[in-house]
Amino acid sequence: MAEDASPIRRRTVATRVLLSYALVTAAFALTAGWAVLTLRSAAGDADLMRSGYLPLSLGLRDAVASQDTWNTQLNHITTAKNPADKRVWFEIALTTGRPKMFGEVRALLNNAFMSSANEGIASIGRGLATEATGIEKFLDEDRELLKELFAALDSGDLPRAEARRDQLVTRGIGAKKRLSELEARVELEVDKLLEGARARERLAIRLLVALALFGLAVGVLMALYARRVLKPLGAVTARANMVARGDLTARPVVASNDEIGELAATFESMVDAIKTANEQLVASERLATIGKMAAHVTHEIRNPLSSMALNVELLEDELSAEQKEAAALTRAIKNEVDRLTALSQEYLSVARRQQLRLDEEDVGQVVREAHDFVRAELAQNGVQTELSIDEDLPTLRVDEAQLKQAIYNLMRNAREAMPDGGRVALEVKRGADDGVDVVVEDEGSGIDEATRARLFEPFFTTKEHGTGLGLAITRQIVEGHGGRIACEPAPSGGTRFSIYLPGSAFISPNVEGEARA
Repeated sequence: MAEDASPIRRRTVATRVLLSYALVTAAFALTAGWAVLTLRSAAGDADLMRSGYLPLSLGLRDAVASQDTWNTQLNHITTAKNPADKRVWFEIALTTGRPKMFGEVRALLNNAFMSSANEGIASIGRGLATEATGIEKFLDEDRELLKELFAALDSGDLPRAEARRDQLVTRGIGAKKRLSELEARVELEVDKLLEGARARERLAIRLLVALALFGLAVGVLMALYARRVLKPLGAVTARANMVARGDLTARPVVASNDEIGELAATFESMVDAIKTANEQLVASERLATIGKMAAHVTHEIRNPLSSMALNVELLEDELSAEQKEAAALTRAIKNEVDRLTALSQEYLSVARRQQLRLDEEDVGQVVREAHDFVRAELAQNGVQTELSIDEDLPTLRVDEAQLKQAIYNLMRNAREAMPDGGRVALEVKRGADDGVDVVVEDEGSGIDEATRARLFEPFFTTKEHGTGLGLAITRQIVEGHGGRIACEPAPSGGTRFSIYLPGSAFISPNVEGEARA
């Protein structure tokens, strides 16, 4: 019988496959999510470069160029033919050009650095903006010097005008230098940011490749895992095909703690049940055929045997006391006729299952009476008996005569297993579910496993003159009561026969209406 392979807590195939593909989905979702974040970061860096760093670099370059133009105009201010026109240019540069230029620089610095969520980058932006404001304030001092320059030009004080010009040019060169340094610092920071962006890009590519490989590996592993989970199903299918071809040999149950394992265990149980049913069907058909033959043959020979027995008795009465040899021959004939009559009766017992007459009986008392009846017969053959009966045994509905016949058969079978004498133990005890167990154990040489497997088959015997019907009739009686009989090795080395009679109310299948063979 296949054992139940399903544990108390089992993981279903659907759950395991779902978890497998959920893990695959999670791995690819992680890969896709990281790819999206990387692309968003790269897009943000590109947008910042386009709208922040590049305009800032161009704006600072324009500021440096504007300062160059300022210095160039100053170099030619004292030799200009019309200083008034120059004065207008410088005033426009002071009031409009420079404030606008530095305002744009600060705005670009804010856009490129200070708007970043990275505090380090924002701090750099604030430092650059402070420097740009310092340069703007430094250049605001040019306003008073320009007034003095143009005042000297208006009064014709050329030396004083040249002094103020040289002073303004020196300041302009210093301002240009500071603007150039600011531009260089911005370019340096931009280079750092670009290098960081490139490093992040390289890291993102490596991580993306790693995650892609990880997702692929997880997918392959989960596919293999799903294949392993479902592989037992193929074994069950192959087993079903083998059974369909008629192979009912017992097979190990597929080891799987899920529905497939449960299906395999159930399927093996079904195969075992089919095998048992087939064996019972074959045995029943064989027994029915043998029964019909036995009934027919027995019917044909019983009447002649009866006539022969009667004639032998009459002949025995006619013989005188001096005819001893003829009397001995007559007794031998009578014994053989009696043996044939008993044998025919045994065949009829197999062919015609006797109807059970069930009554409430004390099984212990029934077994005691059977033991007492057969004890003397066993003692003549040097076999001692031991009887053990539990107290308070349940009362069962049994056929007393047939149950005694089963006990006789087992006790005589035990006697024949010990030709040199020995001990037979007969035990009656409470069984499972309010039933009763009857055990007969001998001290014989035992029975090998192959012989035990066929003991209850009709006409199977290991005895030279046996009919092979005693144990078959015994099993028929026990199963007629709804019980079961088993044969196993005894601890003493002999053989133990165990009968179980159920405690529940039982109606025999061979009751009124059963067709006789």
